[in-house]
Amino acid sequence: MMGGSLWISTQAAFRRRSFIAVLPLVLLLSAARVSAQFMGNSLDCHKTCLCASNIISCPNKNLTNIPIPLPQYTAVLDLSFNLITKLRAEWTSNKLSKLHTLLLSNNNLNFLSSEAFVYVTKLRYLDLSSNHLRMLDENIFEPLEHLEVLLLYNNRISQIDRTAFSSLLSLQKLYLSHNQISRFPMELVKERSRLETLRLLDVSSNRIKALPLHEIQALPAWIKNGLYFHNNSLPCNCDLYEVVARWYLKELSSATDFKLSHTCLLPGPQKDKMAIMDLDKVYLNCSEVRITDEIAYLEKYLVLDCDTRQKDMMKNWTLPGNIPLPPAHKTAEMRKDGSLQIGPLKVEDSGVYTCYATSDSFNETLYVTVVVLNTTSSGGLENLKTAYTTLVACLISVVMVIIYLYFTPCRCACCPGQGLEKNEPEDSLHSSTVSISHDETGQERVEGGGFPYRHVAFLEPKDLLEQNGRLNPIGEEDEEWQGDNRERRRSDAESVSSVCSDTPMVV
Repeated sequence: MMGGSLWISTQAAFRRRSFIAVLPLVLLLSAARVSAQFMGNSLDCHKTCLCASNIISCPNKNLTNIPIPLPQYTAVLDLSFNLITKLRAEWTSNKLSKLHTLLLSNNNLNFLSSEAFVYVTKLRYLDLSSNHLRMLDENIFEPLEHLEVLLLYNNRISQIDRTAFSSLLSLQKLYLSHNQISRFPMELVKERSRLETLRLLDVSSNRIKALPLHEIQALPAWIKNGLYFHNNSLPCNCDLYEVVARWYLKELSSATDFKLSHTCLLPGPQKDKMAIMDLDKVYLNCSEVRITDEIAYLEKYLVLDCDTRQKDMMKNWTLPGNIPLPPAHKTAEMRKDGSLQIGPLKVEDSGVYTCYATSDSFNETLYVTVVVLNTTSSGGLENLKTAYTTLVACLISVVMVIIYLYFTPCRCACCPGQGLEKNEPEDSLHSSTVSISHDETGQERVEGGGFPYRHVAFLEPKDLLEQNGRLNPIGEEDEEWQGDNRERRRSDAESVSSVCSDTPMVV
């Protein structure tokens, strides 16, 4: 009995000693496993990855970490379509100075360390698309001064620090589409703060509700040609239509390639979408957009831009009539930026100016129509003054005619000439008015009464002298006027006709 108890006690003690001896080994193995998982799997160019000279390709291998160690000569590293969740600072222990392409698309990345790119400063192509990134912190890409292409589309990015891309001095293409961005990153393309080499910015299919349209419209054509903002929650208005329509007329790729995708939201609870290019026909009745001519005045200067769809092109101008621009032209001079300055302007400077832009892979021809008005910039004011003076003169003339017609001369006895005897006063042509009417028999008669139709004859002294003695300059009647009334009336008509042949008659 006691022997059995002793045996059991001895066996239990042995088990305790064995467990204590094995425990450090188990802990060591667990730590090794954790360390291996943290640092990454070892690189296997036969089973896990495909190694071809300086290219290491490990796509779709269910990797949760980046394999280590990576050779220092690695130039292209493809880790797309795996299960990597974090890109830490120590993802590579070697400085990969020759690595220029890093592909991490279609993983589960949700974290980027601020020091994740310290050892890969020569990167030119970085693909982080189709992951779970939510924000881009301050100066996150600061070490990547040589980066040219950055793909961040199809993530969950909603917050971007304004300095996130400020250090990417060589960046040419930035893809941010299919995210949750609500603010347009104007600082990337604005003249003073823009990235000088950036020629493509894609913020399409986000949640942007407003665009700085006037600032965007003022950008050079080579930037607008690669600025994509379709499929956003933009409200419909005529300013938006004008921007898109002008880009479409200039054949900018961002407008022509995605014409049907440029939509906006109509006001109302339904939030219906509508094609922006149809706003002038259906909803807002926006004015039709046309490429307008350059209009200028005499003696002014005008600068014509050769606004090409590509940057840094060779430019040459021809004058109206397809005349090449001579080196020393009196009124036209090509500036260093490729624009053409003309002036002081003359009327003969009107016409179509042509800019020929060429590069190694692209040619473009731009036409600018110039209309020089035959007046100076102050000509409108001078014309207004002339019109005003003419109007005043016309009004004064009308007033004088009314006074002459309706304010008859004085008929008082004290007036000069009233005491002179006349055979028939009503027949005198010295009266200011002569009224002619018809009696019932159809014969004409002359009366001094006020009939509504008045015929006024203006007599000059020379006309009075040419009446063949029928009228005396002092008002006395000639002896030849002593005939019957019919002859006198015929003589009166001939006299009036004679006067009207030389002087105007106011009716």
